[in-house]
Order: sequence, then C-alpha cells, then structure tokens
Amino acid sequence: MAGFLKRASVSQYQSGCAACIMKCTLDSEVAVRVGGEFFFDPQPADTSRNLVLIAGGVGINPLLSILRHAADLHRERANKGRGYEIGTIRLFYSAKNTSELLFKKNILDLVNEFPEKIACSLHVTKQTTQISADLKPYITEGRITEKEIRYHISKETLFYICGPPPMTDFFSKELESSHVPKEHIYFEKWW
Repeated sequence: MAGFLKRASVSQYQSGCAACIMKCTLDSEVAVRVGGEFFFDPQPADTSRNLVLIAGGVGINPLLSILRHAADLHRERANKGRGYEIGTIRLFYSAKNTSELLFKKNILDLVNEFPEKIACSLHVTKQTTQISADLKPYITEGRITEKEIRYHISKETLFYICGPPPMTDFFSKELESSHVPKEHIYFEKWW
C-alpha cells in the first residue's frame, strides 16, 4: 500500500527488525508481518461490554488502538443514535517513568473527552523526577495491583492485557483464579 505508514512504538532498536526500519531511506523496501487475534470489533446488536485494558511499556500499542476504536464507537452512538453501545473503559498503563508512558497526551485527551466512559490509571515504577501537574491526578507510583483489577470484575467486562510476559501471565492467571471466564480474557505476548 503505497504512501501508508502505521505509527508504532519501539522501546529499543539497537538490533533486529526495528533497527532495520530505523535505517531505512526513502524508497527502501521492508517486509513486515502483521497478524493476531487481539482486537475488539463488536457489531451494533452485540451485548454492551465494559473494557479493562492492562498495558505495560510498549504493550500500549494494541490497547491504544482498542481504546480509540471504543471512543469512535461511543461518538457514533452519541452522534447518530445508533451503533454499538460501549460500556465503561478503564485503562491501567505501567512504565518505568512518565517519559516512557507513550501516547499519554492521546490517552488523556480521550479521558477528558469522555469522562463518563473512559478512565485511566497511569503507573510508574522507577520515577526519579518530579511528576508534572497535568499528569499528577492520573499517576500512581508502583505497579498495577491485582486489587485494582479485581475491583472491575463483572460478567459484562472484557479484559485485554499486553505487556512483558511476566505481567501478562500474572494478570491472566489472576483473572482466571477470580473466576473470569477465559473467553473474557485476551492477551498478546509478543516478546
């Protein structure tokens, strides 16, 4: 598809595919494989669902796409009076520090546009500088906890998890042990 570039985040690119892409010049050819079963695409008549999105580091990429799609669905429903009725969306996103919280402006713009539908909790685990005033209301120092996630368990909630494998494993097992049906837990492991 000529002229099309999809925005992505890369945390390290000294070697491998990301390094190759970063060295590309105009008219370079790059092979990219895209796939997976990690998406949220309800039909208008589907049952309304709440979403809990749990991201670690660059794992925010697919979850931000889901968040944006959910916001689009809500806009369509609000503007046209038809389409899928989204429930509430809660994003839990963890990184080492606020500078590594990717897309934070985009996320907070959606939270502010739809405060009745979208909320976020941004976690930092190794913050060494002062947190800016605009981020402070959304920041929690420390890891995302199972208690925070358990609070959102309901039969109407779908859970999407993407981050480092230990985090993904931990939360998917926690949700299963809390009797969340497996078909309500989606996760992406890609490194």
